[in-house]
Amino acid sequence: MNNFIVIVPTYNNFDTIQSVVDDVLSHGHNLIVIDDGSSKPLSDILIKNEKLIIERHSLNKGKGQAIITGTKKAKELGYTHVVSLDGDGQHLASQAKVLIDAYEDETIIIGARNFDISNVPKGSKFGRWFSNFWASWDTGYEITDSLSGFRIYPVSILDLPIKTSRFDWEMEVIVRHADSGKPIKEVLIECYYPTSEDRVSHFRKFWDTAAIVWVHIQILPLKWLRYFLKLLGLKK
Repeated sequence: MNNFIVIVPTYNNFDTIQSVVDDVLSHGHNLIVIDDGSSKPLSDILIKNEKLIIERHSLNKGKGQAIITGTKKAKELGYTHVVSLDGDGQHLASQAKVLIDAYEDETIIIGARNFDISNVPKGSKFGRWFSNFWASWDTGYEITDSLSGFRIYPVSILDLPIKTSRFDWEMEVIVRHADSGKPIKEVLIECYYPTSEDRVSHFRKFWDTAAIVWVHIQILPLKWLRYFLKLLGLKK
């Protein structure tokens, strides 16, 4: 576990971020919180701890860029992998060990949430199915929760030619990772899904979904090209 550090990208999750930090630290993990331009600096809010590092963007740059910032800091500190989880309280730090125990070299591990629980809106289930279809098509792996933000990333993701920086980044990173010949794996995790009244989400259903679809549209021609080259015996 010494090669892993937890990173939490967060933006204005003032009601939940301290409990998320406490949860992570209670399980013995070192932690980097990436304050993605919150209206109040989290360094003024979070309780100081020797295992906690806070990195701040002066402006909101998006979840993907926050994860990149956290991963760069982790690499600088000598870590080889990061465990990314969200700051809204949905993810349980106890499940990080489930991902770590399943880890294999240079693999992205996705924590597939158990959605057979109450409080999950039907729209979320449909959105997940739609995203999973394209994620599975583009990566070649069966993916059942492509929208999960609870993941392990090797720091080698910093070398991928990723062009996105917001929620669409989480889709592009798995596609680019798979295209580089590296594996993706899922493990089932438990999570807490708050009611719609209690949940703070910055995901814009139309625009962020459209951005995710655009990722696939851009990559699709390359997929077909590789497919035909393989048929012709010009590519393995």
